[in-house]
Amino acid sequence: MDGIGKTLLAAGHKTNYHEAGEGEALFLLHGSGPGVSGWTNWSKSMAAFSDNWRVIVPDIAGFGFTEFQEGTKYDIKLWVNHLVGIMDALDIEKASFVGNSFGGAVAVGLAVFAPERVNKLVLLGTPAGEFVQTPGLRGAWEYEPSLDNMRRLMELFPYDTSLITPELVQARYEASARVGSQEALRKLIPQPAAEGETIVKGFPAGALAKITAPTLVVHGREDRVVPPQCGLLIANSVPNADLHLFGHCGHWVQSEQPRRFVALVRDFLAE
Repeated sequence: MDGIGKTLLAAGHKTNYHEAGEGEALFLLHGSGPGVSGWTNWSKSMAAFSDNWRVIVPDIAGFGFTEFQEGTKYDIKLWVNHLVGIMDALDIEKASFVGNSFGGAVAVGLAVFAPERVNKLVLLGTPAGEFVQTPGLRGAWEYEPSLDNMRRLMELFPYDTSLITPELVQARYEASARVGSQEALRKLIPQPAAEGETIVKGFPAGALAKITAPTLVVHGREDRVVPPQCGLLIANSVPNADLHLFGHCGHWVQSEQPRRFVALVRDFLAE
């Protein structure tokens, strides 16, 4: 089945991951949402970096084909410890990280709590500060597995919905329909309030200011899942940061602007 790769043990979790190439370590970290995994987020991008880097694409604890454990508290501390555990299991002392949305938040956590393990950061559509829960995030929590529901949810993510192919919908639906998958996801993201607005909280400016790693912030101007103001907050708070805002682009920068995204990230990593 697409998405199942190698296995290692990290933070007590049987962990699924993919690997390609040689060189300095580069992690590609996936976002959250129904049916998400490292493979669905990054399978088309791995080859763009594996000529120069050792590319590692893990499924973060509780997501994809990595174990979800009932009774375990899933929070940023666990996810950072899980990431450190993956690095230790693969004998990687220091790496660069490209984090998509939730994966960007995990990368930020690592850069704040274990800065000695981080070389460079690339943060795509990453939440930060406080913002009102968007239709995309609300829909991810409320989603009930079906092909129609998956298509409707995915249409909130890119600017150009022609990117949403029947094959992509099918793959994400099948992953989301695994027993316990949606129940697990609901424990990992904020439950929408019954009435009024739900506030989503990411790392505040004070924590972001502690990041010492060179950071490239990438956001889609039309992102309806994580507002562009989050990217601006990160870029204004991290001491050594640049911001690139893609026009006519939603939440899937790596899929919506693949050529320009790869060129930008390769140039940044090679500096």
